[in-house]
This record gives sequence, structure tokens and C-alpha cells, in this order.
Amino acid sequence: MKKKTLTKKVKKVVKKAKASAPAKSKAGMTPMGDRVLVKPIPQDTVTSFGIIIPDTAKEKPEHGVVVAVGRGKRGDDNELVPVDVKIGDKVLFSKYGYDEVKVNGTEYYLVREDNILAVLD
Repeated sequence: MKKKTLTKKVKKVVKKAKASAPAKSKAGMTPMGDRVLVKPIPQDTVTSFGIIIPDTAKEKPEHGVVVAVGRGKRGDDNELVPVDVKIGDKVLFSKYGYDEVKVNGTEYYLVREDNILAVLD
């Protein structure tokens, strides 16, 4: 009897873990912890007046689209705290608070949830 009960509990835990697993991303990688994979939105190279901005004068982008999300981080009570943003959100993040990553020739930023300043409408 105990063996059946234990098996049911194990199955229940595994089912719950699969439900809380992050969705597969199109980028081919899933961030760990409370990190978010962001595809930067490039700046325009030509102003509204027709002036061309060279690559050396461009600033680093501070906003992008969320491509993948980690599970979240563990709180003080060891409970998993999920990340507040979801795939497809446009976010504003700290200018120097990310790591640059290239996957299949595409540039992405790995941003901690703490460095995300706002979700854009």
C-alpha cells in the first residue's frame, strides 16, 4: 500500500514540475533562474530629417522584445518566485545591466529580472 501511495505522490510532483517548466523558446536556449532573453530593437539609422547616423555614434539599445524566460529564483523560504514578464513583452532595461549573447548569428541580451525597468505598452 505504501508503495502505491508513494508512486502517486511522485507522479503528482513530476506533473507539477512539468507544468511549471518554462516554454521552449525559438532562440534555441532557455535562461536560468530569473534571467530573461531579450532581442534588442535596433535604432533607426536615418533621422526624420534624412541624417544618417553611423554605427560608432549609435547608443546601445535599452529596449527589446522578450524571447525566453527562466523559471525564476528561489525566495528566502525556498519557494520558486516566477518571473513577472512573459514571452512577447516589450521591455525597457538598464543600459549596462545585461550580457551580450550570439546564437546562430543573432544577437540577444541576457537580462536579470532586477535590471528590467518597465514593460512597454
